[in-house]
Amino acid sequence: MSGLPRCARCRRPETSASVVSALTPAQALSGLERILGAGGLLSGELPAADLEPYLNDQRRLYHGRALAIALPRTEVEVTGLLAFCNRHHIGVVPQGGNTGYCGGATPDESGRQIVVSLSRLNRIRRIDPLNYSIVAEAGCVLGQVQRAADEAQRLFPLSLGSEGTCQLGGNLSTNAGGVHVLRYGMMRDLVLGLEVALADGRLLSSLGTLRKDNTGYDVKSLFLGAEGTLGIITAASLKLFPKLKSFATAFAAVPGPRAAVALLARLREASGDSVSSFELIPRIAVDLTARHIPGVRDPLDAPHPWYVLCELTSARAADPLGDLLERSLAGGLEEKLVLDAAVARNERDRAAFWKLRETIPEAQRRDGGSLKHDISVPVTSIPDFIERGSRWIADNVPDGRLVAYGHVGDGNLHFNLNQAPGADRAAFLAREAPVKRAIHDLVRDFGGSFSAEHGIGRLKVGELERYAPPIELNLMRTIKRALDPNGILNPGKVLR
Repeated sequence: MSGLPRCARCRRPETSASVVSALTPAQALSGLERILGAGGLLSGELPAADLEPYLNDQRRLYHGRALAIALPRTEVEVTGLLAFCNRHHIGVVPQGGNTGYCGGATPDESGRQIVVSLSRLNRIRRIDPLNYSIVAEAGCVLGQVQRAADEAQRLFPLSLGSEGTCQLGGNLSTNAGGVHVLRYGMMRDLVLGLEVALADGRLLSSLGTLRKDNTGYDVKSLFLGAEGTLGIITAASLKLFPKLKSFATAFAAVPGPRAAVALLARLREASGDSVSSFELIPRIAVDLTARHIPGVRDPLDAPHPWYVLCELTSARAADPLGDLLERSLAGGLEEKLVLDAAVARNERDRAAFWKLRETIPEAQRRDGGSLKHDISVPVTSIPDFIERGSRWIADNVPDGRLVAYGHVGDGNLHFNLNQAPGADRAAFLAREAPVKRAIHDLVRDFGGSFSAEHGIGRLKVGELERYAPPIELNLMRTIKRALDPNGILNPGKVLR
């Protein structure tokens, strides 16, 4: 069997597929079918349209081939599959909702790898409201976990634009961030325990729900953010929080990023740190979403250069968050930190504000070619970074327009460029390498990260090699060799 379909532009296999099986394709498929049972394996006899979703990444940067798509139903089937693949040196690519931006869940072009979709491991195993914890399998869609918590009068706070399709395993494997990191932290901060299938077929079962446990190394942390290169996460025990019952949300115009950072500090102090989201949005993003996304409109009457979308939340229904937010914004007006503001009067207003923010990536895609940079710098450095980055782009990328937006509270900016009106798409996209180098070098100068929340995947392997301290890279490679000596787990991702 020659593997599942490949696209015309992918002409040769990548050298990153370092594992080569001695089995013939037919032998490999036969062995996997015995492990997974009827309906557990999709291979080349199916229509190409049924297989394409597993072979393309979200941004269509990569189109791979695969020997088959595995659909295990239990953690036992995952461990059996890995033991077989490890014994016979077959590369394995774990895949969740496939919403990542760095090609971390896409097979290479060799046609020799197995894609392991976790979509059938989708049970909420248990929820303990009094312990504020939930145990869920890796294939659960993030929105499903949020709803289960809500039905138990609790909150699972991870929130992403893709929460209706992304899966828990992918969130864990990429250490997902989202819009509530300021208040609740990254995915790593929400984990109590993990169940992980190891490369050799053993199962690490550590789904405890303790808040305090200092018994040796924190082994689970190895797998969080590892993008499936050290093991396949099959379930997790997670922290829950009191259900939110009071919200105050505003869309405010500010003179610039420096005023936004100052306003954030004012709000955190005034609210007793009840700020759960604080998003920076440039004027161009408002224009793009209003132009390309049905139902989006400018919340304010006049245009301004910069905006923030801020939200205060509380588990107490009687908390006067609306009054507090309005007083803080009024003080901001007096101090010239705020130029104008609209406060949500109901859930419809709040949803409209958030729709504008969450559809910026889609509006960028519809507008044309874009060059994306998922960076972070210290919060106080955001204004200077934007100023210096904007100046470099103006001087060096005349056919690009900066669209810098993101999570001010945790220093994460999506520092993107869209092709200017009338610009040649191919010529603009061809600038990616020098633009990326300049932006990431600037990030390094500010003591920041070139990968704030999207991970490394296949896209940023070279960047990790360039910017990570050599001792860190050596430690990563040592851990990889110890846990995956045959190199079968997500070959070519994170580390070469």
